[in-house]
Amino acid sequence: MKKFSNKIKFLVFFTLLNLSFGSTHAEILKKIEIFGNERLADETIILFSNLTIGDDIDTNIINNTFKNLFKTDYFKDLKINFKNGVLEISVKENPIIQEIKINGIKNKSILKQLEKITRKSEKYPFINSKIINQKNQLNNIVRINGFYFADIQTQIIDNNNNSINLIYNFNLGERAKINEIKFIGDKIFNTRKLIKIILSEETRPWKFITKNKFMDPNRISTDIKLLELFYKNKGYFNVKIKSSYALVKNNRDFKLIFSIDTGKKYFFKDFNLNISNDYINHNFLDLNKTFSDLKGKQYSIKAINDIKKKIDKIALQKEFIFIDAKYEEKIVNENEIIINFNIEQLEKSYVDKINIFGNFITEEKVIRNSLIVDEGDPYNKILFNKSISNIKSKGIFKSVKSEISKSKNKKNKIINLIVEEKPTGEIFAGIGTGTGGSSFSVGLKEKNYLGKGITLDTNFALSDDEVRGKFSVINPNFKNSDRLLKTTIESTTSDFMNSSGYKTTRTGLSLGTGFEQYEDIFINLDVSNYYEKLVTSDKATEIKKKQEGDYFENLFVYSITLNKLNQNFQPTDGFFTKFSQSVPIYSDDNSFENTLTASKYHSITDNFLIAGKLYLKAVNSIDGDVRVSKRVYIPSSRLRGFESGKIGPKDGTQYIGGNYGAAFNFTSSFPKFFNEFENLDLNLFVDAANLWHVDYDDSLDSDKIRSSTGVAVDWFTAIGPLSFSYAIPITDANSDETESFRFQIGTSF
Repeated sequence: MKKFSNKIKFLVFFTLLNLSFGSTHAEILKKIEIFGNERLADETIILFSNLTIGDDIDTNIINNTFKNLFKTDYFKDLKINFKNGVLEISVKENPIIQEIKINGIKNKSILKQLEKITRKSEKYPFINSKIINQKNQLNNIVRINGFYFADIQTQIIDNNNNSINLIYNFNLGERAKINEIKFIGDKIFNTRKLIKIILSEETRPWKFITKNKFMDPNRISTDIKLLELFYKNKGYFNVKIKSSYALVKNNRDFKLIFSIDTGKKYFFKDFNLNISNDYINHNFLDLNKTFSDLKGKQYSIKAINDIKKKIDKIALQKEFIFIDAKYEEKIVNENEIIINFNIEQLEKSYVDKINIFGNFITEEKVIRNSLIVDEGDPYNKILFNKSISNIKSKGIFKSVKSEISKSKNKKNKIINLIVEEKPTGEIFAGIGTGTGGSSFSVGLKEKNYLGKGITLDTNFALSDDEVRGKFSVINPNFKNSDRLLKTTIESTTSDFMNSSGYKTTRTGLSLGTGFEQYEDIFINLDVSNYYEKLVTSDKATEIKKKQEGDYFENLFVYSITLNKLNQNFQPTDGFFTKFSQSVPIYSDDNSFENTLTASKYHSITDNFLIAGKLYLKAVNSIDGDVRVSKRVYIPSSRLRGFESGKIGPKDGTQYIGGNYGAAFNFTSSFPKFFNEFENLDLNLFVDAANLWHVDYDDSLDSDKIRSSTGVAVDWFTAIGPLSFSYAIPITDANSDETESFRFQIGTSF
């Protein structure tokens, strides 16, 4: 109703203005007179008007002045009269919010989150629509914390001096939890795969940290978007997903149900690039190969977005500034889609001003540093959309919206960015056990420290043989360079006294950066300083006893990654390759470490996936023997059928690792088998590995390929994910320790 009233005010004002003042007539502004203001100074109101004595005044200028003043929210009523060079502005001010109180919240953590929002509104004008929005924000916070049935009543106290006190009275009620998550309909994929995609979790007695166990409509909307994206990347263009929920017990806990209608699977039939005559077609010829490669492949929204990014990149490289690239999807032949990309010429315009609203906690420079388009720049639609994507990708805003209007110069733009912040801190904990031992981890992460967009990440991990603590500070856009800057302090104690007669404590500091150098090619650079203490017992071999002592090393570590996966989480097609090298700048043992990992995925059908993985690692020292703590061991996940760390060269009764290690893994899923087991995946595997060379004694070498084959099961149980495998060794060495059955189960809190 209030919005309608405001529209009437604008309409009446502009109608009267146009009747009394022709738009073609202009006069010089000689004087500005202000009436009705109590708190705001005349100078402040004149500043808000964007007018200066000597300006040419016409109807459009006065219209803009009215809008500028009204948008400040300081005025509930405005009247403007211009006659004989004198501009009279009569105002009626909105009341100021003197204080905001919150009642009914006992939890200090929740209260602190609420006060972060309300504190920013104190000493600002009272606008009913904004209070409604703020009330929704507060309601979202208590819902995130499980109070789905919370009720908020607003109380306004008039202070009789054109100011008010605002009171929010909360009645939280009982916390509502998700008792069960179910997927129904023609969902194609089993529950285990789908439940990994969404954020919501089923409640369990030990899940006392995660908030994802609570009913939250906003999170459920995100779950639906994640599921839709997953299915559309699998070719299901017309997928429809709906959520529903029902109370299951005590009228408090819910069963969350996702109803999925996948529809037909679609394939790319053809791609067309429609270019305006203003641009030369051969600039975009490189896209033809991409189009050709995708023809006949299953529909994927990611593939379309990748093409659009390439078009945007070409346009920017060729300095095509005033253009926009859009695409249209046309269904033909029942299950085929033609994609039409349209590159259009835009009217030339520039950005006059960028306003940012809604950042109560986040510093404005964090948002502005993400903008590629700045004030005074040409308005480039491609760069503007990329700027919005940059802001969203920070993960600190619930929503990012934009409004674009014309400035005084009608060809130019005024951009309003409206962000809605969300809680950015999280705490996590997990525990696991299996044939390889037990582990516990806990961590704390804040993605927007002090509103500066900086991430703080702290975690602690404990296992049978190791204790590790790590603290990292991450600046994702250091000095507007699009480069990540990461500082890490860590300490690790590895205790192998009982099995191998030695113990190490390694503590250090590292400083690194990471960035995308070329398309899908990522580079990471790191300089680190570490101090390591090695102690031994009587059980240790002679070489270990000789290496006992303190070590200092200053390392340069770099890695190059080529990522052509269709998705980073649960990839089903594409490949990934990473090479890393550790080079000593100054070190007591001068060891060089080289590692290459690669993986390839291919889906034959939706539920039939084959994958191959490669692992190569080498460690050599130019000054002598490689330190025992740096020797190569085959990770247990890359060689099933053998006990972890118990293959390869031995010195007496102890396995000592090697200077070189290699492993290859082949995995195939079982399509359409065991459909009745919704929470279970079954895979066939073949593993092969070798670990060889002992630099201090060639006679201890054990150069032989170990291999195994078997079945692996991944099962999403009520406790947590359970994985177990049964492996039969094919080739081994006499000194190896085999292990047919292996399991691991874990859960989070």
